[in-house]
Amino acid sequence: MNRRLALAVLPLLLAVTGCTSGTADDEPAPRPAAAERPSPFRDCATLSTAPTATSPGSGTATPATATPGTSGPTARATGGSALPELTLSCFTGGAPVVLREVAGPAVINVWASWCPPCRKELPAFQRLSERAAGQLQVVGVNSRDSRGGAQSIGEDFGVRFPILVDQGEALQRELKRNAIPLTIFVDADGQVRHIDASGALDDTKLAKLVRQHLGLAVPA
Repeated sequence: MNRRLALAVLPLLLAVTGCTSGTADDEPAPRPAAAERPSPFRDCATLSTAPTATSPGSGTATPATATPGTSGPTARATGGSALPELTLSCFTGGAPVVLREVAGPAVINVWASWCPPCRKELPAFQRLSERAAGQLQVVGVNSRDSRGGAQSIGEDFGVRFPILVDQGEALQRELKRNAIPLTIFVDADGQVRHIDASGALDDTKLAKLVRQHLGLAVPA
């Protein structure tokens, strides 16, 4: 009886051993610290330079015009206000950036790695930066975040556009907005035409907002 019991228990012991055993060679190598990895984002050196228009048909944004005598969704708005007088550091280093000197048209997205809707929409902003290259700038403002968290999101989601850093939420305070994500649409004259706080934006919503507030047709 004891021999039969031992034979029955032995496979169970082997199974348990197989699930828990393992060597350090089986474990993935730890990711180097953020400070030791190259930044995934572009530098901010060209933010004060206006986008260079490309020819229509290249797959990028083109000017959108409203039908004469109408005020349809592609009509340019009047008025607007200047960006706040803030100077923010660039994620990649270099000279600080005066926010008002960011050349439009531009779409400025305020985000953080700990914000789920921010993470959800960031890939759409990366695609916008590619589709509208030469017609508008896409700029990120990383708010109240850790450098490691922001860098990991950039690496994992393939975010490459320039990122400014706003650890003290100064931009949100100036705009009198508490929640993120926030998206600011700035025209070619540096005037804020719209601030969107509706939640995570996708490609279609972004293209619609760019067309409506900046007068540019972007492929969705």
